[in-house]
Amino acid sequence: MIRSCGILMHITSLPSPYGIGTMGKAAYEFIDFLKESGQKYWQILPLNPTGFGDSPYQCFSTFAGNPYLIDLDMLCEQGLLNRKEYDSLDWGDDPSTVDYGKVYLHKFDMLRLAVKRALGMESTEFQRFCGENEWWLHDYAQFMAIKGRAGMRSWMEWEDKGLKLHRVQHVEEFAKQHEEDILFWKYVQFIFFDQWGRLRKYANEQGIRIIGDIPIYVAADSADVWAHRKNYLMDSDHFFSCFAGVPPDYFCLEGQLWGNPVYNWEQMASDRYSWWIKRLKHMESIYDMIRIDHFRGFESYYAVDRNETTARNGRWHKGPHMDFWNEVKKQLESFPIIAEDLGFLTQEVHDMRAQVGYPGMKVLQFAFEPGVESDYLPHKYEKNCVVYTGTHDNTTIVGWFAEAEEEQVRFAAEYGALTKEEGYDWGMLRMMHASVANLAIAQMQDYLALDGGARMNTPATFGTNWRWRARAGYARPELTEKIKRMVKTYGR
Repeated sequence: MIRSCGILMHITSLPSPYGIGTMGKAAYEFIDFLKESGQKYWQILPLNPTGFGDSPYQCFSTFAGNPYLIDLDMLCEQGLLNRKEYDSLDWGDDPSTVDYGKVYLHKFDMLRLAVKRALGMESTEFQRFCGENEWWLHDYAQFMAIKGRAGMRSWMEWEDKGLKLHRVQHVEEFAKQHEEDILFWKYVQFIFFDQWGRLRKYANEQGIRIIGDIPIYVAADSADVWAHRKNYLMDSDHFFSCFAGVPPDYFCLEGQLWGNPVYNWEQMASDRYSWWIKRLKHMESIYDMIRIDHFRGFESYYAVDRNETTARNGRWHKGPHMDFWNEVKKQLESFPIIAEDLGFLTQEVHDMRAQVGYPGMKVLQFAFEPGVESDYLPHKYEKNCVVYTGTHDNTTIVGWFAEAEEEQVRFAAEYGALTKEEGYDWGMLRMMHASVANLAIAQMQDYLALDGGARMNTPATFGTNWRWRARAGYARPELTEKIKRMVKTYGR
């Protein structure tokens, strides 16, 4: 990985007149902005279909794409929609935030209309797509079709036991009776990956590589668990025996109880992690690089009994460690991976990352604890790492200075020679770019000098996350030039 830089902004955060950022015009314009400002990478959050809570880390499938990101104007250009059909709908009255309720209400109405028209045309490309992706697409389409008929309730609450337990005969009988529903969900994925493929191709042509994000765990209410439950720790009654999380830490004194099922690593090892290999190969086909969230969970994972209400009383268990990574290295030899190695790390975790050779992560906001020579201080970095001003789980730089202890602010200002004339936020960006880290990534919010109200996610909270959006006109020429000068100054 050569010395370079990039920007973290999820697609949902792009401006759009239709309630949420999409893979349309604004995404292409963002790629142009990245190129003009000297960037080499665009980092995004997981692209998968979000459910209750709107988190891209709790999705209905780890393979499918999020229908919310489909651009309606592009469907209009294909003759599948009429602009009048969606232009007059109420997509929300605040362009700086996503109103997920309104997006959900209107987006699927428009997609059903578009798919109905598309299915009236012969499409060999759609048939080819279904054939190439059958191994995950059919399960996902069935799952979503059943879920839709069950009022979008979790599969754990479905009344039909045969469908709930994924008994093949019951599921296939349902599919025969609801063929139109199954086709709808498959065609939506065809549209998604068609738009995504074109967007990624354009990015690569402009010299921009896309960094995807893959959560270590999948959501309990997902096609992945419903159709492949042997991969998870469940009892004989098909209840999860424990859930994933992390112990009390900087973000939450109660720890974080994520609610994700824990992998049955012994079962996965028996077929040489075939599900994981398929997952990673799928990521390789749609991204240029990936960040694997919670990398330390492959060495040891934290599991909390299903009866607990907080993560305080969980226990650490040994993970697959190098047995897993040796298989990954063998089958995906050249796919670049960033290891999210934040949080409580043991020597065993450090050793595992050193063995696989993937770059780890540094977060500048974590560096300035008075009296502590933190590994996040830039003079402690090795070249083989990726430095962030903050991740999607952090506040903005401006927000950090407003919320941090006085001693932390004083330490940061002293360490980085920050001045009010330059702006503390730009001083932090300068510090990041000047470091020896091979790759430097900043949140778009930090280049826009936005306060903590533009924070993407506050861990262990619910209801107000994943909503931030950039306003139209954010990529001003003077901002582009200012970023470009910094990139050039520090050889990125």
